[in-house]
Amino acid sequence: MADSRVSLPSLIVVLAVTLLRLTGELLEWSPRLFARTAGGGASLVGIVWLIPIFGIYFALRLAQAGEAPPTVGRALGRAALAFVVNTALFVGSVMLFPTSPLIQLAGFGVGSWIAIMLARPGWPALWRVLLAYGFAARLPVVVVMFLAIFLGWDSHYAKPRPDFPPMGHWGLFLWTALLPQATLWIYLTVIGGMIFGALAVAARRRARGASAPS
Repeated sequence: MADSRVSLPSLIVVLAVTLLRLTGELLEWSPRLFARTAGGGASLVGIVWLIPIFGIYFALRLAQAGEAPPTVGRALGRAALAFVVNTALFVGSVMLFPTSPLIQLAGFGVGSWIAIMLARPGWPALWRVLLAYGFAARLPVVVVMFLAIFLGWDSHYAKPRPDFPPMGHWGLFLWTALLPQATLWIYLTVIGGMIFGALAVAARRRARGASAPS
């Protein structure tokens, strides 16, 4: 899943942030920055916060290279549709299976890929770049989670949500690492990146239009 437009510096940054997050947790630095609780506790250090940054970065690079979407509205509309569909599927799975976190997670995983495919026609060029970036960014996280789970590190990378049923290391790795990183987090990267990227292109077009001589 390679794309030459995913720049090496962006991959270095995302790897550095991942390693910094792991280091901060293992050395018990500030919980606000490096929370070790399940789910990560919305810590301020994490690659999730890079999604809007690189969404904007990739979008502006593509627009400069002549690969902007024909209409920003279509890109935003497709991304919004993807978000609504996946949210509806997730809410439905929670309502139908309120005590089954594994079924909920599986349903969210399937819904994530349905949403990813729905978003593609909005801006295929940016979609491909974000998809490639998403896999490249999440692969190191899978490796870190594997080590954290099997070596018993006190890190959010090794902790499931509280309502998860008891399971061994391999089950934990499958359900809390491999499945979410290959579905939910790719979805957030692609859809979030497309929304912020399209908004950035719209803002630049508006600024250029305002500065054009009348």
